[in-house]
Amino acid sequence: MAIARHGPDAFAAMRRAGRLAAEALAAAGAAVRPGVTTAELDAIVEETIRAGGGEPATKGMRGFPAAACISVNHVACHGIPSPAKRLVEGDLVKIAFKAKLDGWHAGICRTFHAGRPTPRGRLLAERAEQALAAGLAVLRPGATLGDLGHAIQQAAETRVAGVAFAVLRDLGGHGIGREFFTEPHVHHWGRPGEGDVLEEGMFLSVQPILVAGKADTKTLPDGWSIVTRNRGWAAQAEHTVGITADGAEVFTAAPETPC
Repeated sequence: MAIARHGPDAFAAMRRAGRLAAEALAAAGAAVRPGVTTAELDAIVEETIRAGGGEPATKGMRGFPAAACISVNHVACHGIPSPAKRLVEGDLVKIAFKAKLDGWHAGICRTFHAGRPTPRGRLLAERAEQALAAGLAVLRPGATLGDLGHAIQQAAETRVAGVAFAVLRDLGGHGIGREFFTEPHVHHWGRPGEGDVLEEGMFLSVQPILVAGKADTKTLPDGWSIVTRNRGWAAQAEHTVGITADGAEVFTAAPETPC
């Protein structure tokens, strides 16, 4: 299947959707603290998206029951929010979702700390952000998805302070736009020069997940939550981007703080 390319009107629409997603993430992230439940965080995501005229696209996608995936500690992704899951000091909290506005989807994720972060949790969250930034830095027409994956992997999988990190290989990003998922599949590992060649106008969701230790996972009986087998903690960072004439535009950049 051909990878879609988009023009100025689509870029403008994705900016609006991305801004709404970033606002919803900022609102939920500001509420992360010990004692808060993951269901309460999910409600903030949904309320913010709907208040901005959008829809929580994650809710109902393939039967997922909530507006956001909220994954704590060794839950790598697709964690189901629950009123019974109350955060405790030091928890590592991934909040991931897609917002839909005027028919366009924007996906975003960031890893937050409940209260005082643990040293390893802080290091893991920082490395996920660094790996995403390294990948986004190589995006431009003529680059390949292998270039993107290689940049992420190189930034992620360097041992720091005696801790080894790994990129989850069985989960990846994807194309995005008017549909939640489109071509291409985006690996967060790879070899330079391999894979699809990027062209101006392509939209991508880039969302690496890093784990401490081995990148072996399993799915819990709820059918959604993916956890590390060794219970090593995981961190994720995601942005939705569009390939421009000379690089990439990040649609889901953090909203500016008012003066």
